[in-house]
Order: sequence, then structure tokens, then C-alpha cells
Amino acid sequence: MAELKLTLVVACALVDADKRVLIAQRPEGKTLAGLWEFPGGKCEPGERPEQSLIRELHEELGITVAEPCLAPLTFASYGYETFHLLMPLYICRRWEGVVTPREGQNLAWVRANKLRDYPMPPADSPLIPHLIDLLM
Repeated sequence: MAELKLTLVVACALVDADKRVLIAQRPEGKTLAGLWEFPGGKCEPGERPEQSLIRELHEELGITVAEPCLAPLTFASYGYETFHLLMPLYICRRWEGVVTPREGQNLAWVRANKLRDYPMPPADSPLIPHLIDLLM
């Protein structure tokens, strides 16, 4: 059995004042296009997960997040066909700026108990119960 490369991806559940969670739809041309996911992305070499997430949230959504505003909530561990994904999920309730789709993605603010109504990559789905427990 061949070893799968471990890929570290960080994700964030941005939660607004109405306890809704932001999800983004992967745009056409990307792997898993059309599926909804929590914002975030791959950790670059030498970056800590929090640094990666702060960078990704700025690049994808145009917001500025301070590291103390990121709280680890849970993680996903999922074996795709060509790699194994490890994805910590942070929760963030405070940021600066207006959430804006900067990479052509659709965005939706969704109540935690409605997240299952949006098709997600297999690694994201197991994170939903943790958000329901926290926010409902």
C-alpha cells in the first residue's frame, strides 16, 4: 500500500452576529467545483496554521483577522485517492473589513442546522455537527 502525502489545509467558520456561518462555493475550473466549503486553504512551507488562515481569509475574502480571534474548534482527517487531508477548523467571530468574494466564488451565510443542505467535499461534512452543537 503506497503512502499518501499528508496535506495540511486550514479552514474557518466565520460566524456573524446572527450566528450564521459563511460558506463559499468552489468556482468552475477548480477541483471539486460547485461544492460548498469553509473558507481557508493550504498551509505554505514555514507557515503556522493560524498564519495560513489569516493570509487565506485576506486573499479570498478581503478581511483582516487577528490571530487571537481564531479559536480552534475541531478538525477533519480524510483520505482522498491521491493524498490524505488534515484540516483544522477554527471559529472566528471578529474581523475587520467587509466579506467580499475575491476569487469568483459564490458566498452564503447559513445557519449551522442548514449546512447539510449545501453539497460539500467529504472532508467538510464531518465538521457540521460541531458547528451545530456550538451555534444552535
